[in-house]
Amino acid sequence: MSKLDDAVERYHSEFKSKLNMNVDKDLLRKVAKGLGPAIYNADASKVSGTDPEELATVKNNFLIKKLGLKDSPALDAAIEEVMQQMGSDNRNKYRAMVYYLLAVKFNKEHIYS
Repeated sequence: MSKLDDAVERYHSEFKSKLNMNVDKDLLRKVAKGLGPAIYNADASKVSGTDPEELATVKNNFLIKKLGLKDSPALDAAIEEVMQQMGSDNRNKYRAMVYYLLAVKFNKEHIYS
């Protein structure tokens, strides 16, 4: 199994065990692959839900640049919703999982087609 496959399996397992969600594993793999080497770095692979700079990075680099959304309060609200969905006690808010949830929330799965 490749390092990417291992990472996708970890994320898929987290979705099932911690969020009780079944997800599209193919889309999850594409989101993870799109993050490149960041998923293999312990710090870069996670999102700090309490760090304003980190949340701004998610908003600007992913929602606005990658997904092509317009800046609005709805973007901040969506990020907050995903952070709550993942749980305040969950220290492993993996970037690939956050991005997956946001892509689905905004119906932008086609970006990864």
